[in-house]
Amino acid sequence: MTAEATRTVVHLLRHGEVHNPDGVLYGRAPGFGLSEAGREMAHAAADLLAGRDVALLVSSPLERARETAAPVADRLRLGVRLDERLLEVTNVLEGRRVDMHRSILVQPRVWPTLWNPWRPSWGEPYRDVVGRMTAAVDQARTIAHGHEAVLVSHQVPIWVTRRRAEGRRPAHLPRRRQVALGSLTSLHFLGDRLSGVTYADPGLGHRLSAAPTVAP
Repeated sequence: MTAEATRTVVHLLRHGEVHNPDGVLYGRAPGFGLSEAGREMAHAAADLLAGRDVALLVSSPLERARETAAPVADRLRLGVRLDERLLEVTNVLEGRRVDMHRSILVQPRVWPTLWNPWRPSWGEPYRDVVGRMTAAVDQARTIAHGHEAVLVSHQVPIWVTRRRAEGRRPAHLPRRRQVALGSLTSLHFLGDRLSGVTYADPGLGHRLSAAPTVAP
């Protein structure tokens, strides 16, 4: 097989459910590990990846990501590298209680942060998130050339990376994200060229696709 035709897959794994009984927007704050359900999600992701040709496992340094990576590492017999480029986005509301199930219109204390949702004004610019995530993906693709890599990250970084991979702008409506807890968004490459993106949610019984079904 020529270098141009070599297939490489980089899976972006979102961490499992977090133990957060107070409903805090935890962001990058320490001390937020997985709930019991979250640990089950991590094991389900490990089951989904079992038998795959994974040569590299990298995780965000945050506790919930490392705990999600642990059963994957055990199942695949791999060490875990930490990479700050996979971190959660920054958010000015970090540490505060924000009810994401209620309309923002009835939560006036958060209004001052929402003046520009396309940047977004409440945290790290999407273009910066895409930049650091793309750099991490490119490095993983190079290291795992001809094999597969798993990068454990967070909801927004994974979603905006997928949008850019599919030729869409990173700015989006949060309620339309398709990146469930414990899910895998897989970037498929032929040589250095992205050939498509697939998505799998173990909680819905999905399996990983052998080839991309959505081309950018």
